[in-house]
Order: sequence, then structure tokens, then C-alpha cells
Amino acid sequence: MNLFAYPAYQAFADLMLPARHGAALINHSLDAWPAFRDTPQGRSLRASCDLITLAGLTHTRPPFGLNEIVVDGKPVKLVEEVATRTPFASLVHFRKETAPSPAQPRVLVIAPMSGHFATLLRGTVKTMLAEHDVYITDWHNPRDVPLSQGRFGFDEYVQHVIDFTAKIGAGTHLLAVCQPTVAALAAVALMAADDHPAQPASMTLMAGPLDTRINPTKVNALAKSKPIEWFERNLISAVPPGFAGAHRRVYPGFVQLNAFMAMNLGRHLDSFETMHYERAKGDPVKADTIWTFYEEYFATMDLTADFYLETVETVFQRHALPLHELHVGGRLIEPSKIRRTALLTVEGEKDDICAVGQTLAAQDMCDKLRPYLKTHHVQTGVGHYGVFNGHRWERHIYPRVRAVIYDNEPRAVAVSSRARAIKPGVPAALAPLAAPAASAVNAHAAAPSTGDALPPHQSNLV
Repeated sequence: MNLFAYPAYQAFADLMLPARHGAALINHSLDAWPAFRDTPQGRSLRASCDLITLAGLTHTRPPFGLNEIVVDGKPVKLVEEVATRTPFASLVHFRKETAPSPAQPRVLVIAPMSGHFATLLRGTVKTMLAEHDVYITDWHNPRDVPLSQGRFGFDEYVQHVIDFTAKIGAGTHLLAVCQPTVAALAAVALMAADDHPAQPASMTLMAGPLDTRINPTKVNALAKSKPIEWFERNLISAVPPGFAGAHRRVYPGFVQLNAFMAMNLGRHLDSFETMHYERAKGDPVKADTIWTFYEEYFATMDLTADFYLETVETVFQRHALPLHELHVGGRLIEPSKIRRTALLTVEGEKDDICAVGQTLAAQDMCDKLRPYLKTHHVQTGVGHYGVFNGHRWERHIYPRVRAVIYDNEPRAVAVSSRARAIKPGVPAALAPLAAPAASAVNAHAAAPSTGDALPPHQSNLV
């Protein structure tokens, strides 16, 4: 374990705090002095202060900020409430003050625990809210969870998915993005094996590392380049004193963020330069967009050492799930037990984190599902982040997600009169797979994700 990494980072962050507060104070002063603020010198000063203010990480979840949604052309107030809570996660429900009649399909969005908070999926949730009753897994920062609350590893993650699904009730639909696709599939397999009364009606697995032997990416190669002992010795640290979770062993969020930044460092530097330039020339719209993105991007959370190391070893090194060797709570995970839960897998053509074919592998694993319950979609022109956020998600991917959910909804539901139809002619795999074969995917690596307007910030190294 690296004993000095976390304390050194925290000391540096504390040292930089006065400078960041000073820059924020200068910006507040400029707001009160518009005569100077709007001069070239004032705009340049503000642009520089923005960079200083932004140059630091936050460790608390930003607000979702979803207070209202338009349903059938009418604004409906949203209430963000906690349906249930554990020491490590909250089940957040975006309840509509005026409940649609008949009821909308209930969807549990399973957010990654990958160094960022659940608000990373704000755009995903916002798109779905008009036509679905949405819940999300809001994972807590382990540095705020006392050691007395025990461990949190891969098994506990899967159990949270099962418990939260049961809390919402029978007929729930699951949507997992990136890393939790493995846990979601494991949870549904266990529920199917137990004939659980709350087995999900459908599960959508998006851009996930279900079989990283297929089209391995640089991230996948990194996970296999070192033994698991190297990851534990070099990347695991302990939360320093002064926090509720002091002395808990974690994979620090700042380490994960450095890895994210290094993958697209040039694009990040260009973004900062663009933000400064646009602010200095007096055109704040683009600068504000970049600021908002990085404000979310720099909100980081730690991962428990147990969860991180178990995920790296079982998912990326041993490939336990596709090799039928994954155990949760001492039980073998058997996707072939799934017979009632419809499956949709979604991939991005230019995903350089979870390449094409890695998520499709779930279709082969669920070999007892009837063909009409299986659907696969490859979205052209998008990288990892574009699978669940942005205009292609909204225009092309979401309509397919909605179609699978509504087609398999066990209750009578109202379909929005403003629902966006699936556009014909999009070059993607639209039809259900009669005989899905992940092994048939071309074994060439996916191209870098140059199709995203913003850099992807999810790593399948959790």
C-alpha cells in the first residue's frame, strides 16, 4: 500500500485552497465593479482567475439540478428524494409531483463507481425522465464512510443492485452504464436463479466490459500488464485523518482522475486554453459550457480498495464472467439462468475504453433467453461518453432503450405523444439477435473516440 500518496495529495490541496479562494474573491469583486469587469483587462483577469479557481478537486457530490421536466408539453415539478439508504449508497428517486396516469415504467439507472459521482449520468437521467419513473444508485464517497461500517467489495455492489431493485418492486427495468454492467448482469442472474419475485422486466447494458478479451483496448492492456499485487502496492492508499472514513483503504479518486486526464491530455489542455480565450474576448457562452463540464469532471470520489482490486482481478485479469468462473457470495454466476428479463446491449463505434464486442458478449452469455427478448445496437460515430450523453444518445440510442422498456413493461403505461420515433436508415444493428455471437465481432481495436465533443471520462478500470 502507498502510505504517502493520499496524505501528500491532501496537503497539497489544502495548500492551494487559499489561492483558489483568493481567485474566487477577485471574481466576486469584478462582479461588483462592472466598469472594469467589461474591459479587456478585466475580462483577462477574470479568465485567469477562473483557471485558478477550477484548478482543484471537490469530493462531494454536485447537485443533479433536475427540478422540472416537460411531460407531454406540460412542465412537471420533480422532487429528488431518497427511497432507501445504506452506509455506501442511496437509492435516489426523481419523483414527479404530478404523477402521470397510467404510471410510467420504473427504471433503475445503475451508475458507475469509477471515480466520479452519479451526477455523471445527469444527461442520461434527464433524457429518460419525461417518459419514465427514474431511480439512480447514488454511491457515497468511501472517505466519508467510517471503518465501523465494514467492507464494500464487488459482492456488496451486486447485493446493492439486488436490494435496490427489490425496493422499487417487480417489473423494474435496469439500465447500467459501463463498469456496473458486470454487476447488473450478475445481479439479474442471481435473481433469476432464485426465481426472485422482483426479477427485472428488462436490462440495458451500455458500453460495459463484459468480456475484455474481445478487441482489447489500451485500458484493458494496462489492467493485465501488472499482477494484482502491483496495483495494491502502488495505487491503494489510506484516507488521512480528519475525515469520517479515516484509515479506510481506498483507490483515491485523484489517482483515477490523473489516469483519465492522461488518456486525452492534449484535448484537456486545449479545452482550458479555449475557456480562457473565450472568456477574455467577452464571449462567455462557450467558456461557461467548458467550466460546467470540468466542474463536474473534477468532482471525484474514492473507491474502496476491496471493490477496486476485486474488479480489476475478476473482470479484467481473470475474465471470470465470460469464463463462467465468477462467484458472488460464494455462488456461481450463471447468466444462462436468465429467461424472463429482456436484454438490450449498446455499444459505441469509436469507444476506446470498452470496445465494440465487449458488451455484445452478454448476448452469448444469456443463451437461454428467447431471441425476441434480445436486441443489440452499435451507434456509429460515438465514443464511450457519447453512448449515454449528447445528441446521438438523445436522438438515436434513447429511442431504442425506450422501445425495449415499453415493449417489456408488464403494466399498462402511457406513451408520450411527443415520443421521438426511431429514425430509419441509421446504420446500426437494430433487429433482435436470433443467434448472437460475440466471437464473430472483428478482432480489430476500436478507433479513438474522436467523435465526442468532450473527452470521455469513464474508465472500465473502475
